[in-house]
Amino acid sequence: MRINIIMTSMRKAINSWSVRFSRRKLLGALGAGAWGVRPALVGAWQPSERYPDPAIKILHPSFKKYRNSLAGVERIATGMRFAEGPVWIGDAGCLLWSDLPSDRLLRWDERDGSVTVFRQPSNYANGNTRDRQGRLLTCEHDTRRVTRTEHDGSVVVLIDRFDGKRLNSPNDLVVKSDDSIWFTDPIYGISGNYEGHAAAQELPTNVYRLDPATGKAAVVVGDVQPNGLCFSPDERHLYLVDNRLPGIRIYDVDDAGIGVSRGKPFVTCDASVTPDGFRCDVDGNLWCGWAGGEGIDGVAVFNPDGAQIGKIDLPERCANVCFGGPKRNRLFMAASHSIYSLFVGTQGAAGG
Repeated sequence: MRINIIMTSMRKAINSWSVRFSRRKLLGALGAGAWGVRPALVGAWQPSERYPDPAIKILHPSFKKYRNSLAGVERIATGMRFAEGPVWIGDAGCLLWSDLPSDRLLRWDERDGSVTVFRQPSNYANGNTRDRQGRLLTCEHDTRRVTRTEHDGSVVVLIDRFDGKRLNSPNDLVVKSDDSIWFTDPIYGISGNYEGHAAAQELPTNVYRLDPATGKAAVVVGDVQPNGLCFSPDERHLYLVDNRLPGIRIYDVDDAGIGVSRGKPFVTCDASVTPDGFRCDVDGNLWCGWAGGEGIDGVAVFNPDGAQIGKIDLPERCANVCFGGPKRNRLFMAASHSIYSLFVGTQGAAGG
């Protein structure tokens, strides 16, 4: 589809997302490379010249089908302070992600590899995803809220308070097939002035379900230090990183699809290892951002039984991942200063 960009002032469009766009103009802005900066692809890391790429570790024979033997890890952007919240925008052919401490959202264009600023300031945006109508959803640390960017470019606040008290710092979010938004609310954005600003905690660290039609929210998981989350492909299970465990917990979603029960450990980690954001593929495998130092940093892959079957080694800790590309078979990895990608032998599940 040909996308025409009609703007009276490019600078005004950058600085104020209250400017009214049509859906066609918004997609044009998403796909354009006319402004911003290009983080230089510099540094000591170099991709392997060998196939299969030795960075892709097969830890169980079942992982062989997911390793494309003629694909390797690529670094498509670098120069961020801490990359988070990647989300694929298929109708614009681009990847968006947060450079959290730099208070900006960045965009990588699949067509020419350019990296530009999508939004700055971003209110210290962290996690991002799209709803079932293709609108961008964002967790904002500084404003302590979850927002939705409409097709016309305007920004709507979906939630910033619960029971009359301010949220802590929404971290990550997913959208269920019933359009409900599930998000985590730890304290990382209010615990200092690097990922937001230091402020008093008013609410426990919960996981919430938000019904955007009614605007009502409910606590679905409490008494955790929540981080990344996602649903299994059939939405019968919710996976959640609990930094108190430390590790990943699994919950049964109730028949009504609005609550969870019987939470139990899915993956238990050594205290020196930090799981972060993750997504499921169509076979129910969990591709999880992983941190723990040299030799551990990267992406760990677990099957639906919680057994690790594969590993992608990266030179930086990985905070979050998403699947994208025209066939949803390209894994994008937000890893500290850089964004990496890898074509894999599976596809991302719906909503991931």
